Amino acid sequence: MAKLSHELQRYFFEETRPQNVNLADILLLAGERIFGFLLVILSLPSALPIPAPGYSVPFGILIFILAIQMIIGAKVPWLPPKMMNHPIKLETVQGFLKAGIPWLRRIEAIARPRLSYICTTLAGRVTLGIAIALMAISMMIPIPGTNTLPAMGVFVTGFGLLEDDGAISLGGLVLCVMGLILTTSILMALAWGGSSLLDIIKTWLGR
Repeated sequence: MAKLSHELQRYFFEETRPQNVNLADILLLAGERIFGFLLVILSLPSALPIPAPGYSVPFGILIFILAIQMIIGAKVPWLPPKMMNHPIKLETVQGFLKAGIPWLRRIEAIARPRLSYICTTLAGRVTLGIAIALMAISMMIPIPGTNTLPAMGVFVTGFGLLEDDGAISLGGLVLCVMGLILTTSILMALAWGGSSLLDIIKTWLGR
């Protein structure tokens, strides 16, 4: 099966496309890898170190829907038709892909099927689904700092699912834990007047 980066390059840059595309069009590339594919595509704009205004919340909602379906053991994902058919400017998609494809190729260079049970068994997919759901909630929070790292966690975890590479998905889980700590710290800082999670922990420990 062709690498995702090659398929995206061909589909969006080498073939003629209309001025607007949608998720339904993009899913034609997915085949049997649809869960991992969707998670990679939906998390990519927010995972990149470039501004992605307006994407974190709606894409976070879609990622959350996918995560819940992973948790309950769904084999084929369902997404709201309105979101599936919502038009996205081709040049906007191309802009994100120009920044994201080089990173995708770096991950593809080390990806291979290993520890596949993490990606294929119900227990593994439930664990990944819970982590992804938490990151999706973080992406939906309209506060700076709560989007990028959680989206990176979803991107890497989703890429592991895409390639049946449990080692990469475990790396994504580490990023998800880091994203959860960061988001919790930011929310606590806002709630407790600037105190970070580290400050609160020090207070609990009496230091």
